[in-house]
Amino acid sequence: MKFICVTLLIISGITDSRSEQYDVVGPTDPVFAVAGEDVILPCSVKPSTSVVDMRVEWFRLDQKDSQVHLYDDHVDKTTNQIESYRGRTKLNHQELQRGDASLKLSSVRVSDEGLYKCFIQYKSWFDDATVNVKVEVVGRPPVITVDGFDHSGGLHLQCESEGWYPEPDLEWLNSEGRRQDSLQSQTETSRAGNTDYHNK
Repeated sequence: MKFICVTLLIISGITDSRSEQYDVVGPTDPVFAVAGEDVILPCSVKPSTSVVDMRVEWFRLDQKDSQVHLYDDHVDKTTNQIESYRGRTKLNHQELQRGDASLKLSSVRVSDEGLYKCFIQYKSWFDDATVNVKVEVVGRPPVITVDGFDHSGGLHLQCESEGWYPEPDLEWLNSEGRRQDSLQSQTETSRAGNTDYHNK
């Protein structure tokens, strides 16, 4: 009887050590998404192994009610899902068989920007990975108009564009496509999206 007990303990130890060899892996760089479009938040188990029988949970690290998506007992569960994510998240169940637990987020919003955690658990084993999502909003194409002359005879140009997030960098180029570094100090930018340029 003692021999049997010792054998079971050894087998159990081997099983646990194998499960600890798996890692949940996410991207090392931020994931950039464009507002209004869909984005994939990468997450997978390495070496590849099926996670169909595992618990896969995505949640926000910067929100109190943080559950973004939950897959458990072979089904997706939305009971505790953040309201703003309802109907916008999806796991590819076929890819789960390959160890891919990446989350598809549809119709990205600016409020989706932040840190996400992909948490995978199977019995006593678990691991997680963090995904940093950055959201960009493409604003209107810039429109340049001549707005007269200033008191010294310099040409006054106005460039208008709005709706960008985050706020874009501005550069004025000459007719040859070169930066006008010496004239950048004469540029004034307003939060409303208008940019004035005085060409002297």
